[in-house]
Amino acid sequence: MAWDPDVYLAFAAERTRPARELLARIDVSAPQTIADLGCGPGNSTALLAARWPNAALVGIDSSAEMLDAARASAVPAQWCQADLTAWQPKTRYDVLFSNATLQWIGDHARVLPKLMQTLAAGGTLAVQMPRNFDQPSHTLIRSIATGKAWAHCFDSVQDASHVCSPEQYFQILEPHAHRIDLWETIYVQVLDGEDAVYHWMSGTSLRPFAQALAEPARTEFLDAYRAALARAYPRRASGATLFAFRRLFIVATAR
Repeated sequence: MAWDPDVYLAFAAERTRPARELLARIDVSAPQTIADLGCGPGNSTALLAARWPNAALVGIDSSAEMLDAARASAVPAQWCQADLTAWQPKTRYDVLFSNATLQWIGDHARVLPKLMQTLAAGGTLAVQMPRNFDQPSHTLIRSIATGKAWAHCFDSVQDASHVCSPEQYFQILEPHAHRIDLWETIYVQVLDGEDAVYHWMSGTSLRPFAQALAEPARTEFLDAYRAALARAYPRRASGATLFAFRRLFIVATAR
């Protein structure tokens, strides 16, 4: 799947805010090594560099397009293209940071313990993931995708809905951590402009579905989704659209 950094960063403030709030809960004074897992265009990596300017910082992403944008950001980091499911680090990290990435990866019962094992003693794994996959922004994609002759085109589409409950993550991490901090926040995002939620989704979960179709099916699918979103998230007379978005946060400190 190809990513578009410009589309993603159209809502840069809203997408970066959870990263700021996750970062604020990391209780590490002077880490020497930090990895930003799924760094995207470098917006979250910039926060890490600002807080810990003396650390060796690496940003890791599977998208060449996102890494090109990250390199252009001038954030002082090493950039590495890698699939996190197969990532084999050669060093142990004091902080592993992941903002809105691990929802794309399945089998968290295996992946999260593996990440904990790459931490130095007392190191911290800090993760933020969306947990709003039961909301119209996501359920409408799936309902429209299964309602037409094009449904077979989505057989191999990766649906970013692998997120578990907080209780499940505690169970997964408890054997590997001596302290676990879990919380959820619902951001009632005030988005401006026409079709605001559609444009938000175009930068993330809608992309694999749109890219799975050729024209004219793609336009038909996107138009149907856009119309359904307009009914689910009506634009107010002021021009604003309210978009409630639940996110899950995890900060786990290794034994």
